[in-house]
Order: sequence, then C-alpha cells, then structure tokens
Amino acid sequence: MSKQIADFYIVVGNKPWTRNVFNKVISKYKGKWKYIDSEIDLNFNIIRKLNPRYIFFLHWSSKVPVEIIKNFECVCFHMTDVPYGRGGSPLQNLIIRGHKKTKLTALRMTEEFDAGPVYFKEDLSLEGGSAEEVYIRATYICAEMIKRIIDENPKPVPQSGEVVVFKRRKPSESLIPECSIIHSLYDFIRMLDAEGYPKAYIEHAGFRYEFSRAVLYNEKIIADVIITPIKKTDDE
Repeated sequence: MSKQIADFYIVVGNKPWTRNVFNKVISKYKGKWKYIDSEIDLNFNIIRKLNPRYIFFLHWSSKVPVEIIKNFECVCFHMTDVPYGRGGSPLQNLIIRGHKKTKLTALRMTEEFDAGPVYFKEDLSLEGGSAEEVYIRATYICAEMIKRIIDENPKPVPQSGEVVVFKRRKPSESLIPECSIIHSLYDFIRMLDAEGYPKAYIEHAGFRYEFSRAVLYNEKIIADVIITPIKKTDDE
C-alpha cells in the first residue's frame, strides 16, 4: 500500500444534496478532497492507490467492500442514537414511531452494520419539512462533524446500551394506512418525500395516487399528487 497522505480525504455519496454540501462546504476544508458517487469508483484498488486518511460516507446505502472497511478509517453518519435504531430506513422508522428529534451519530464502519465505535453525536430535529429537507439539514451537520474529525482525529469509543434494530422499509410499505389523525398522515407523507424514495400512495378505482410536497395548514393537508393508471398483470 502506498504511503498514507495525512491531509487527503474522500467523501462518498450519491444524492444531490450530498454533492451540493460537498461542493459548498466540505471541499473548502483544509487538505485535498475527492468525491466518489458510484459503486464502480468505490473500488479497493483505486482507494488503495489514493490511500486517504479518512473516507466519509454521506447517505450511502450500497454495500461497501470489506477490504476498504478493514484497511481504511471509514466514517459513516447514522440518524439514530445508536445502538438504538441500527439498520435501515432510520428517518422513516423514527418518524413512524413518533420521534420528534434524534441524534446524528458519527461512527467508524465495521463489517456489522451500524455497530462500530462512536466518534460523537449531534442533535437533529425531525420536525418540519419533507424527508429531503431533513436529509439536507442532517448533511450540513455531517459537514461540521467531518471538520471536527479531521481537526481533532478523535478515537471512537464502543457503543453501549440496548441494541434495537430497524428493518429497511419496502416500497409496498409506502401504501398509506388507515389513519384518523391528520398529523400522523402528514408525517407519513413527508417522511417518504425525498429523491429516490417511493412516495406515499393510495390506490383507488384503477389509479395510483402518489403524494409529495405536503403542508399542514389549519388542520388540512395541502399536497401535490401524481395520478397514474395501475398497470394490470397478464392474469387480470
């Protein structure tokens, strides 16, 4: 392996908001920076030649090669107060459980998902706006945490407490359930409103109604809706 470059860092992310925060904020920090947004470029041989001090993962849900995790200090940011809430779809699982706030945790990646030692945690509000707006807020906080890590080189400490694992949500779970509380319906719609996520929907009389850009106003929900015919299968 080539000699490690002390002030060279990599950020991995594939969402528009992660690229935006990288360009506006993170890339301006001290040192040299590289942004990776594809699984093809997240290759051990490529990373080995670059030999960064840290690799930061921002909203990255694809599998990371084990060789990279074992040979480099990989840092991810999880939207729960681990060990509570390890696993998939943390934002959606938190909101559907009624949480209004959470901790954004910077942790060292290990082969076990979200089980690595913790650098530190920051407060994150889950209230107000769509899922994408929450993700954007979280990414700016991640940027501040990244600066602290490269400035202080903290040693992460093992997690402690009861482990609670979240299951990654499936697209079929975006079907709006029966609900008598308008605030709960609003939360269900907004928690799925982000690029790359299956929108909250209902199906009725041969059509699918997908909701986004929801606003709660005077005990009413105002939202955009896209209506498409439900495709019939060959058996119908």
